[in-house]
Amino acid sequence: MTEKSLIVGAAFVDIIMDVPQIPKSGDDVTANLKSYNIGGCAFNVFGAIQHYSGTGNTDLFVPVGSGQYSEMVRQAMREKNVPVIIQDNSKDNGWDLCLVEPDAERTFITVPGIEQDWSDNWFNKINLSDYKYIYVSGYEMEDQKSANLLLNHFDKRDSDATLLFDASPRISHIDKSILNRLLDHNLIVNANEDEIGYLSNADNIEGQVADIYQRTDAPVLVTLGAKGTYVYDNKGGRTIPSDHIDSVINTIGAGDTHCGGVIAGLCEGKDIDEACKIGNDLSALVIQQEAGSL
Repeated sequence: MTEKSLIVGAAFVDIIMDVPQIPKSGDDVTANLKSYNIGGCAFNVFGAIQHYSGTGNTDLFVPVGSGQYSEMVRQAMREKNVPVIIQDNSKDNGWDLCLVEPDAERTFITVPGIEQDWSDNWFNKINLSDYKYIYVSGYEMEDQKSANLLLNHFDKRDSDATLLFDASPRISHIDKSILNRLLDHNLIVNANEDEIGYLSNADNIEGQVADIYQRTDAPVLVTLGAKGTYVYDNKGGRTIPSDHIDSVINTIGAGDTHCGGVIAGLCEGKDIDEACKIGNDLSALVIQQEAGSL
């Protein structure tokens, strides 16, 4: 039996530009406008699941507002046959300027929108008991009011339902009280090597993941780029390797896509190692294209 997942978060517009380097204060660089893409962590996670297993077992729970960026989001969801569950006309959707350097590293400047103003009423649209796996990003945990609202609802999930927390580059901006609420039983942490250190005071990755596991009693995942994913659970730690990639276009959406692959695998009943291999494989696909969503 395939379990259902709920992907909670944001869909907004990525304005992607190639730059020779990130400018310093006072610099002037010339950029090449590449594209306007619909992104956002939740949208990218959903795209990975849709690519791997279709959309029958997952729901995209993102607000769509009113304005020029909201209309672009709505059109993209319409083209992908993804229903808009949350419609709120109080504000436009957010957008970001994504600067991509020659080595494919990317830097974001984000203008938040409706996705940062979560409302209790939105949860009347769904039944949390329908979902075995729930995704949320660190971007949704940065605003304390919205974060506590979301966590209040997640606390109502079924006792066997697992929350997957994608730490995100904004992990350092999340209040400690929110992180303490998050790091509870049945929470899978997905973070990269830089992000994981904000969740533990241990001196190295091995100590950090073991520390986190003691609190969550669920797998801790650390993405290692081209090397794969380091997994820690009740079997200890090990690395799930990635296949070699010859060409990287950019790394936009790689972490989001990895989370989507992991959730897709878990929903099919695969173990965490197999699920991480799916995440690795899908991440390898997305970094070979310009858009951050499969």
